Amino acid sequence: MPVKLPVYMDNHATTRVDPRVLDAMLPYFSEKFGNAASRNHEFGWKAEEAVETARGQVARLIHASPREIIFTSGATESINLALKGVVEAHRAKGVVDIITQASEHRAVLDTCKRLEKAGCQVTYLPIDKEGLVDLEDLRRAITPRTLLISIMHANNEIGVIQPIEEIGKIAKEKKVFFHVDAAQSVGKIPVDVEMCGIDLLSISAHKLYGPKGLGALYVRRKDPHVELAALIDGGGHERGLRSGTLNVPAIVGLGKGCELCEKEMVEDSERLSRLRDRLKEAVMTRLHDTFINGSMLHRLPNNLNLSFAGVEGDALLMGINDVAVSSGSACTSLTLEPSHVLRALGVSEELAHSSIRFGLGRFNTEQEVDYVADRVVETVKRLRELSSLFETAKRRH
Repeated sequence: MPVKLPVYMDNHATTRVDPRVLDAMLPYFSEKFGNAASRNHEFGWKAEEAVETARGQVARLIHASPREIIFTSGATESINLALKGVVEAHRAKGVVDIITQASEHRAVLDTCKRLEKAGCQVTYLPIDKEGLVDLEDLRRAITPRTLLISIMHANNEIGVIQPIEEIGKIAKEKKVFFHVDAAQSVGKIPVDVEMCGIDLLSISAHKLYGPKGLGALYVRRKDPHVELAALIDGGGHERGLRSGTLNVPAIVGLGKGCELCEKEMVEDSERLSRLRDRLKEAVMTRLHDTFINGSMLHRLPNNLNLSFAGVEGDALLMGINDVAVSSGSACTSLTLEPSHVLRALGVSEELAHSSIRFGLGRFNTEQEVDYVADRVVETVKRLRELSSLFETAKRRH
């Protein structure tokens, strides 16, 4: 069967909405269009029922209670509500400390920077060459003023999975709140907020084959009860933590996405792991000076992040423009900055600029993997040859 172009392998950025998710959402744009807060007629009752069904679907996937799920506009808002909400609710304690890590998503890092300006003390833990935090570093960083630890479950660039169960035990032992950015992990690998001692957990619908613009925040209700200050006021929706008319179709979509992940996660993960390893072998056995960024042992099943020595990542992206992947570089203003995650790993600036993130997903096929591998290999070889010719010409002149 011929491969349909372009090939999409950027599933860490976003995923295609599963057709079954879309089918579940569609009625709530038309015949079931009620406002979930309208509790005096059938249109509102049906919308509210759909919201509560979705709340239960999200809760079951992470082993929580439906009463602990707050719907938001996405993981970024969930992260802001978790971090800023905890700090604001405990402002009476005076200056408080937060601990996070250097390779977090910008949603966490930028929120921490804002909290630093408001007087918080933030510790940014380093990661080792595998991409993992050192648990002893974490223990040493905790002080009597530490209020919150925020460590992501799986990294959005290198896919490395942090030891959140062990981190949760340390947090409980020290009586510190524990927030987890699980945007990349929920639906792909098991997440159990009880077993891992998680107090706050951020979720994104569009990372698990649901719609964009919708997320959720898990907020523990007991042992301990987590108190948050609201960031958005105006109507008292979502138990007063997130006011605003609920996006019922998108909430239904997140719920259905979670339900499908609960049923199919094991099978999906095994298949994606095989596809990922097929891609890795097909590329690395044919290209020298190619390096894996981050641990392969502690890694999402759908992630592969490679650096190609002697090749600019952006040039490679242009050379394989019929394949959707991401470069490890982020273009800001007039400067091209290497990925902060790769630099935190200790990757050189040159190799950081040559990195490509492959994010496989539910709808990728073996044929697509083989096509992508062939395109990458031929393009890297061509770019290296051009670079060699250019260097030779420079030396002659």
